[in-house]
Amino acid sequence: MARKETQIEAFIGKEFRHIFRDRRTIMILLLMPVIQIILFGFAISTEINNVRLAVLDPSKDVSTTQITNRLAANSYFTLTGEIRDPLQIDEVFRDGTADMVVVFPPNFHNDLVHKGSADIQLIADGTDPNMASIITNYATNIIGSWQAENLLPPQAQATKRAPTPAQPGAPQGNYTIAPQVTLLYNPQMKSAYMFVPGVMGLVLTLICAMMTAVSIVREKERGTMEIMLVSPMRPIYMILAKMVPYLVISGISLIIIVVVSVFLLGVPVAGNLWVLGIVSFLFILVSLALGLLISTLVRTQVTAMMISGLALMMPVVVLSGMIFPIESMPKVLQWVSTIIPARWYIASVRKVMIEGLGLRFVLREAEILTAMAALLIGVSLAKFKNRLS
Repeated sequence: MARKETQIEAFIGKEFRHIFRDRRTIMILLLMPVIQIILFGFAISTEINNVRLAVLDPSKDVSTTQITNRLAANSYFTLTGEIRDPLQIDEVFRDGTADMVVVFPPNFHNDLVHKGSADIQLIADGTDPNMASIITNYATNIIGSWQAENLLPPQAQATKRAPTPAQPGAPQGNYTIAPQVTLLYNPQMKSAYMFVPGVMGLVLTLICAMMTAVSIVREKERGTMEIMLVSPMRPIYMILAKMVPYLVISGISLIIIVVVSVFLLGVPVAGNLWVLGIVSFLFILVSLALGLLISTLVRTQVTAMMISGLALMMPVVVLSGMIFPIESMPKVLQWVSTIIPARWYIASVRKVMIEGLGLRFVLREAEILTAMAALLIGVSLAKFKNRLS
């Protein structure tokens, strides 16, 4: 004997049929991820300030001290601390306390004096290749400036009638410093590593928030919402029936993005797919709740689409860290970015997909997204009930 279809299943089925009838909407929802990936394939270079810098200096001689002070005095860098063990390098990147690490070898000053050369290793986080390239170039130029001032070649000294005395303890002679740049997680400097997590946040925001808001407002405009409300089913189930189809479509879009990223763009999923699925599910809930909240505030589809498209898309692009580094923004905008859900989702996706970190490294982002989802769903349902009454 066949199982009888429940009311909520009937409403969910109705919503799926309604969505599938509109082929243009389906094409937009399923092709949007691919189009967005192509559009954001162009790397955007911006000036970066306040780069968090850590130093590993086992030598602690006059040369390393001068170079460190020169880097710290520059407006591009902020010295966050000193590392005492090479094993701590991975930890400072995972904890998010450093964007670049400068590693001096032992006996740096003696190598300059006796061998005529010494190496400096610059280690940067390659999950954002644009930022990694810029900050390593900054550091290389600053080190080169120090070298030009303190390590004059012999012929340059001979041509000066009254040579300028070097700083006390600085080596003199024809010496060279060769910075060695190491990019973690993205050694090939592929820009796709930067924009794929951002596209995931942008697409899921648009699909969930905009389409959910427009769908509910459409029912209000047509007057069918009042007809559904006289049915025996509770209003909360009607809202869930509206949200479930877009939850499924968002999951399909997420799969499309991941597949295209891996097989077309060569972006790996270094971490666990289940962890990626968990944080994505939390972000989808937040976006659906945003769409529900918008639907309680507006009366027309055009208004719902404009608010969803402009009021949500622009903050995601500008303030989430998708393209522009948050650390380079003014403090006020950095505070504003903390209420943008996509900021936390994009950060967690980069940690899981690119850096290959586990669930415990994205717990902070997951907790913030969970709190946002609970708050938005509670407020949205309360306002929806008030509108119905």
